[in-house]
Amino acid sequence: MGLSAEQLKGSIDALAAREPAFAAALERAGYPEPRIRDRGYATLLRTIVGQQVSVAAASSIWAKLEAALGAVEDPNALALASDEALRGAGLSRQKIGYARSLAEEVTSGGLDLHALPLDDEEAIAALTRIKGIGRWSAEIYLLFAEGRPDIWPAGDLAVQIEIGRILGHPERPSEKQTRTWSEAWRPHRGAAAIFAWHHYGMVKSAI
Repeated sequence: MGLSAEQLKGSIDALAAREPAFAAALERAGYPEPRIRDRGYATLLRTIVGQQVSVAAASSIWAKLEAALGAVEDPNALALASDEALRGAGLSRQKIGYARSLAEEVTSGGLDLHALPLDDEEAIAALTRIKGIGRWSAEIYLLFAEGRPDIWPAGDLAVQIEIGRILGHPERPSEKQTRTWSEAWRPHRGAAAIFAWHHYGMVKSAI
C-alpha cells in the first residue's frame, strides 16, 4: 500500500524543515491526501489500460474487461482470452500485447509483484521488463502500491513544473535539474512528488 497520511505528514514536515520554499508552499496548499493503490497484477493492468486515454475512457474499458474476463484480477483469465474478446473490451492491438506481456510475466513466475527487489532501481528494472511499463509507470506503482518513500519520478512533467514553481524558478527545470535538487530531500522524495502534484492541482484550481 502507498504512503499513509501519517507517513506523508512526517515526510513533508521534514522537507519543510530543510527547505523554506517547501514550508511556504505547505502554508499555501496544506497537506495532500494519500495516494494508495493495491499491490499486484490488477494495478499494473489498470496502468496499461489507462495509457493515453482519458480517465472516463479508461474506466469504461476496465468495466468492459471485467465483463469479458469475469476474474479480471486473475492473469490467467487474460492469458486465456482471445484477441477478439480483448478488442471488444476496447483494448488496442498494442495494449493487448502489453497486457499479455504482463500476464505472461506473472503467470510464469518471472515477476512476483509481492516480492520485488528491495532496492528501488532493481525493482524498477524488474517492472520495466514488461512491455508497456516504462520507468514512470514503474515509479508510480512503487510509490502508490508499495509506499516506497524515496521514489522520485523526475521525468513527470507536473513534478518538474511544480518543483520549479515551489523553488521560485520561472522556467520549468529539466529532469536532470530536479534530480540534482532532490538529492537533498532523501529519503523523503516520494512525499515531495506527492506534494508537488497536490500543489500543482491547487494552483490550477485557483487560476
